[in-house]
Amino acid sequence: MLHARRRIRPATLEQGSPEVAELIDGYFNAYNAARLREACQTFVRMIDGGATIGVSLSGALTPAGLSSVLVPLIRNGFIDYLSSTGANLYHDLHFDLDLPLYRGNPDVATGAHDVKLRKDGIIRVYDVLFPADVLYRTDEWVYRVLMAPEFSKELSGSELHHGIGKYALATARKAGVAKPSLLAVCHELDVPVWVASPGDSTIGLNLSAIHTAAPERAPKLDPAADVMEMSALVLDAKRARRGLSGVVIFGGGAPKNFLLQTEPQLQEILGVAEKGHDYFIQVTDARPDTGGLSGATPSEAVSWGKIDPDKLPDTVVCYLDSTVAMPLIATYVLARCKPRKPRRLYQRLPEMVARLRSEYRQTSLYARYWGKPAATKPMTKGMEKRTTKRMTKKRP
Repeated sequence: MLHARRRIRPATLEQGSPEVAELIDGYFNAYNAARLREACQTFVRMIDGGATIGVSLSGALTPAGLSSVLVPLIRNGFIDYLSSTGANLYHDLHFDLDLPLYRGNPDVATGAHDVKLRKDGIIRVYDVLFPADVLYRTDEWVYRVLMAPEFSKELSGSELHHGIGKYALATARKAGVAKPSLLAVCHELDVPVWVASPGDSTIGLNLSAIHTAAPERAPKLDPAADVMEMSALVLDAKRARRGLSGVVIFGGGAPKNFLLQTEPQLQEILGVAEKGHDYFIQVTDARPDTGGLSGATPSEAVSWGKIDPDKLPDTVVCYLDSTVAMPLIATYVLARCKPRKPRRLYQRLPEMVARLRSEYRQTSLYARYWGKPAATKPMTKGMEKRTTKRMTKKRP
């Protein structure tokens, strides 16, 4: 089953295809094909309009090799920040370590071979297979990285993943890997990465193992800082000259909500004047009528303040498998859009947090809980630069 010819190691999608883009524009005219065309065209408008773009990832995308599609979008400046399951980040590390994953036969997906797979030490993710040793070797790598001195303190999720990305990039280069992982590339380009449920992945399990052995040495994640940082990033996007924020959602779950809840946090909890994200694209197989967040539509998100009600025409839901849609969408935008300069938002997080804190301290909700608005003036650009410089010194 683990034949070398079945190894999953796709080359990076270096450029788009005008032919594929023309196919989508000309022939994807109805039903879910039309929704995919609309998603592609909306993504182009987001990019060309200068929107700050956040992408959420759920489902087993990286074991299928799809970071080879996402990495070029990051390198071309089409993804400014990420909200992901920890599992997608963890399994992508296998590629940095040059560890093998394989395409399974169609009958493997039926589950008929699972008992034998267990006996032979083979792990299955639907029809993706890999030796259990891939997990053990990646676990040891993660464990040893997290024991590095710079992690032995209180961290936000963006700091944790930026730090892991530094080691992932060095490991990929040492191994001669052609395409580094998402964490490695996000570190290289200062793209912030958050995980809504950090304990719900093998990275979190290894972090917990260190905490079990020696709590004083273990990284201590601060989920409140994660919410604050991403909310500050979205507010900064909306306060910019063009003031546009867009989200592209693959799947649903916690990464989707974490990406979207920034607006209720700003409007409902902090009382900051805002209207919601300007663009919304989702690729999902979840139905809306079950009441789950994964299937919730853009119009439902309007009722929560997550989407600007005036921007509903710039929202689209495509009911399609992400593994089908993602390569087509990436090929389309790479063909239609010029690269944007990476925004390196990770470097600006201290400045953006300071601005958010300043705005919050002037709201009536702040006064309700703290007695009166803080006696501070809105930050000038000079103050922001000094605050950023001071706060950045504390970062690893």
